[in-house]
Amino acid sequence: MSVDEPEKPPLSEEDQARADCYALVSRLFYAAPDGQLISELLGAPRIEGESELGAAWQEMIEGCRSAFPAALENEHTELFVGTGRALVTPYLSYYTRRHSNDNPLVELRAQLGRWGIARREGVPEYEDHISGVCETMRYVIAVQQRSPEEQQVFFERFVYPGAAAFCDAVSALNQARFYRLVARFARAFFEVEKSAFEIAG
Repeated sequence: MSVDEPEKPPLSEEDQARADCYALVSRLFYAAPDGQLISELLGAPRIEGESELGAAWQEMIEGCRSAFPAALENEHTELFVGTGRALVTPYLSYYTRRHSNDNPLVELRAQLGRWGIARREGVPEYEDHISGVCETMRYVIAVQQRSPEEQQVFFERFVYPGAAAFCDAVSALNQARFYRLVARFARAFFEVEKSAFEIAG
């Protein structure tokens, strides 16, 4: 006999917005936006108030107005995939490994295992890909609804240090045109998350 898990309460508007931001960052860094996503972004509402996040969001949306999916795909490939070596690696362990025998990916996999999260079959990217850790944050917020304390530990250990350095690396590349805007938005969002966790904790 199995016992059904209790139904999760509805997400707050704030947590839904956070989960949506993580989903968007994950999607944009996993693959270049297609015409449908560009159209959805162009129709998205502004972020109210004066903030770095709002300014970065608006700049990214403006960048969509002159964006062509084929050009964005070429840029994404050049930056993050490359033929032989990408211009910038999207794997966050690269930015957080301090010693040659340090392997943050092993620790990340152990944490995902404790939460019952596994990489899907057929997915070639390792778990520390920027898209993977952002998708994990979306999942633990929106689906598993883990406590703010658990979210904070995961964010501070596996997301923020590597993701902030990754966004800075993207922003420094002359070849990053649209993705410089994406990196600015993602960086601003991660800073908001970091501040919110610090205030709450």
